[in-house]
Amino acid sequence: MSESEAPAVVQLRKGTAKLDQASLDEFLVRPDPQDPRLTSRVQGVDETGQRVGTAVVTERPLTLYLNRQEIVTMMTIGDHPDYLAVGYLLNQNMLRPDDEIEGVDYDEELDVVVVRTKRETNYEEKLQKKIRTSGCAQGTVFGDLMERFDEIRLPQEARLRTSWLYSLTRKINSAPSLYLEAGAIHGCVLCQGDRPLIYMEDVGRHNAVDKIAGYMLLNEISPDDKIFYTTGRLTSEMVIKTVQMGIPILVSRSGFTAWGVDLARQAKLTLIGRAKGRRFVALSGEERIIYDAAPRGGEEPPHFGRKGARQDVT
Repeated sequence: MSESEAPAVVQLRKGTAKLDQASLDEFLVRPDPQDPRLTSRVQGVDETGQRVGTAVVTERPLTLYLNRQEIVTMMTIGDHPDYLAVGYLLNQNMLRPDDEIEGVDYDEELDVVVVRTKRETNYEEKLQKKIRTSGCAQGTVFGDLMERFDEIRLPQEARLRTSWLYSLTRKINSAPSLYLEAGAIHGCVLCQGDRPLIYMEDVGRHNAVDKIAGYMLLNEISPDDKIFYTTGRLTSEMVIKTVQMGIPILVSRSGFTAWGVDLARQAKLTLIGRAKGRRFVALSGEERIIYDAAPRGGEEPPHFGRKGARQDVT
């Protein structure tokens, strides 16, 4: 891409959403299911042959450049391309935490985003090594998957109260979302205590993770006391990315893979799955859990469950 072809600059200012501990609001960022760019309505028939209308999520390509080098084309719903780009590069170890980002250039018509850094970069060799991940939308990572994993030390003083966990699952699953509107999408939420802060969705859970990583870097949010919640499976990729972000606790409604559990134990990450209602299973890092709320009832109330997309009979 030549300088003359570069898209107009859309720059994020660092530090614009630093967390104020004295007045921390819930859902600083969350999905907007009414955004017309993210869903569309299509007509079809149901099992009885009756005409119905239903919402479907959008899916579009986004080509990412780091300085002058094309890195990857991702399939995404199209919101927050700046956070997605920065988070992707950070989680692929192509951006360093101390890199100075001079600009994030996004062209909506071309579906191109360019991250510009003060440091010169060249990842030609790394781009030759591709690993297809187990996530939806055929996620791809580059280079050595475990490049920094063994060097990261997660904060051991972090804690997770069961009362926080029960409150978080209720708040997240009852919040307006693209999943409730159209389905076919994954969600990830950055939390602190019992407060959900940053809620991102995308067709692939790896994209939702990367959006949160980008938001955290650009807004200088510390990971030390945070909880990461995902609707997707606890795979090796989810564990690696959570550890790379420095977050000590990972929670999911879904189940585990064996390698994901092994890596969590290696990194001393608190790994909690099958978190529904007041039920959960912890397979790593259980020493961080404080049992301060009785698991009475156990089952998740139906109105807090994640439902499929709504259908309108026509």
